[in-house]
Amino acid sequence: MSARFSLPSLLESFFRHRMMKQRNASEATIASYRDGLRLLILFAAERTQREPCALTVADLDRDLILAFLDDLETTRRNAIQTRNARLAAIRSFFRHVAENDPASLGIAQRILAIPLKRTHTEVTPHLTRQEFDALVDAPDQQTPRGRRDRSLLLFLGRTGARISEALGVNLCDLRLDQARPQVLLRGKGRKERVIPVADDLATALKALIRERGLDPHDHQPLFVGCHGERLTRFGATHIMHRAVATAIKGMPELANKPLSPHVLRHTLAMTLLQSGVDLLTIQAWLGHSAVTTTHRYAAADVEMMRRGLDKAGIADRQPAQYQPKDAVLRVLEAL
Repeated sequence: MSARFSLPSLLESFFRHRMMKQRNASEATIASYRDGLRLLILFAAERTQREPCALTVADLDRDLILAFLDDLETTRRNAIQTRNARLAAIRSFFRHVAENDPASLGIAQRILAIPLKRTHTEVTPHLTRQEFDALVDAPDQQTPRGRRDRSLLLFLGRTGARISEALGVNLCDLRLDQARPQVLLRGKGRKERVIPVADDLATALKALIRERGLDPHDHQPLFVGCHGERLTRFGATHIMHRAVATAIKGMPELANKPLSPHVLRHTLAMTLLQSGVDLLTIQAWLGHSAVTTTHRYAAADVEMMRRGLDKAGIADRQPAQYQPKDAVLRVLEAL
């Protein structure tokens, strides 16, 4: 095989040329694709008993890819959504292979034909106002760490930012001194949006910036770790778990909810919806590329549906019970 079409050269050209130059992919997308392909290479090396540097494109055939996807679900306990995300990265790489290595076209086509796995739509978890308040008030406000933790939780719950968006905010992205405070968020696909900052959040962020003694117009990250570095996703998740462990003592019902930083994004969406904000505004606020994504919040709001029944005046009506007329149908209905 020509060195030009070796697996290492194809991987390098995929990331350096296709992803970075041609697609101008964001750092988050590149990191996600890199992690997925790294897991695949390690799996293939173990399965073939060869060093990663000795693998070829031919080693990554359809059967191995399917085995890798199964391993993600069974061994690594990945959700179907994560499995599909890994497959999306693999597909993108093999589209690059098909365009650049004619000898591997057959392998690439068989892999590109692997379908995404269907998944059911789960009920969107969110917090009530009381649960959210208990969570935000959980960090110890007598310590710098506690004040930072509260500010981060309040930021996530008031802005609906994705955790990556919140951690990517710099001080210069905030406009807290004007009549209507706002913040610039950088979302998926390098899409930027400006959203309002609530008064209580603005107050908390101003105090946080003063405490750190920084210029509000600086390019320093807003949320930092104990050594002054930008807070990581792992650190933010740990903050959430620490707050839950404290809040659950006074509100045991929180133990029955799947809690993560992303739940605070869902919580704001449901709050906006229940306050009468239209779906298009919520879509723009959350940075969804399609309103169909935002629509799931309306589908999850049982209380809004219940009020709809009450307005229609049909909540107490009992429909006539279906009675099969045919003898054969009666047998089938009885099963």
